[in-house]
Amino acid sequence: MKPALQIAVLSAAVIGGVFAGLVFFIGNPFAEAPVYRLRPYDAPTIALGEAVYARHCASCHGAQLQGQPDWQRRDADGRLPAPPHDASGHTWHHPDEVLFRITKHGIARSAGLQSYQTSMPIYDGVLTDAEIVAALSWIKSQWPANIRAQHDSLNQAAAR
Repeated sequence: MKPALQIAVLSAAVIGGVFAGLVFFIGNPFAEAPVYRLRPYDAPTIALGEAVYARHCASCHGAQLQGQPDWQRRDADGRLPAPPHDASGHTWHHPDEVLFRITKHGIARSAGLQSYQTSMPIYDGVLTDAEIVAALSWIKSQWPANIRAQHDSLNQAAAR
């Protein structure tokens, strides 16, 4: 084999090995990110979600999903208070995947608003993906049937 061909083959092998190592250690960069769907009718998911919500969310969003007073008006620090997650709020106006990303990664990262200030904690590393889905599923399970149906339609539209 000619030296130039040997170098090309060796280079391809090295690049392939590096790529295979990256896929092994950090995952396939070309694979689609998993899509997280809420399961408001799954009893074990709802039970877990109720406990997660009580432990991590209720102190701000309220035990009855009512949110904080004047949630649409910025406080003295310029931050919006915790919104309600019941039918009066805007949670159900966002598809499952958006709700999941906001909960896991925070509003600023999820919406691409790097300077956005919020009191909402980031739950990446605090809650598992399953716990996030469970908490959001429990919230959805509390909505009236017509709101759940509208949210289902929103998810179908977002999937297209």
